[in-house]
Amino acid sequence: MVEVKEAHIVEIPVDEEDLGRQQTATENGPAAVRHHPLAEISRSPGHLLLLKLWQREENLVSRRLAATESRKDAIRGEIFQLCCFFFLFHGLFFTMLFTSSPSNRCQKWWIPFGLSLSVSCATVFLVQGKLCRYWKVDHQLQKERTEGRALTRCIQELRMKGASFDLGKEPQNGKKMKSSSVEITWRPLRWCYMYRVTIFVVCFAGIMLSSCRLILCY
Repeated sequence: MVEVKEAHIVEIPVDEEDLGRQQTATENGPAAVRHHPLAEISRSPGHLLLLKLWQREENLVSRRLAATESRKDAIRGEIFQLCCFFFLFHGLFFTMLFTSSPSNRCQKWWIPFGLSLSVSCATVFLVQGKLCRYWKVDHQLQKERTEGRALTRCIQELRMKGASFDLGKEPQNGKKMKSSSVEITWRPLRWCYMYRVTIFVVCFAGIMLSSCRLILCY
């Protein structure tokens, strides 16, 4: 005889409230995506075009910043090399004066004096020119950084607001934005701060020039 086993069916109770919540979440999911700011921008040709233009401009600003920073670092390196050459020259120069023959060297003190004066004037002129270029590039770098920050803020605001963003809005002018760095407003003190390397080189050259006659004659 064939035994027939009875199948036991287990019924799982379904909560109608949970089912309603799941159905509501499924229906509202695409709606939430549709109302997302980026989705609104993708459906608005004007906002999408503005976002692409600002992103392209942000990329160009970042490239200009990198190039300007490279120029600034190169000028700083040139100033450092000039100062090293100046100090090295005077170190070797005064070493030769100390080890030179003491006979009749006081009568020709103007020769090392003139040589030191020529090198000092040339170094001061070159350092001052490099410093003027350095601060000009630094001013341009600060301006580009301010413009880049303003553009980044506008892009973030556009992405957050979506289609409600005002298309007539432009990045805020850099002159109207407050700088986070402390600036020296008194002009003489600011000039001394900017060209302190030149002042140091001039003072050092003055000491070296006044020492020429003392070393040779006393």
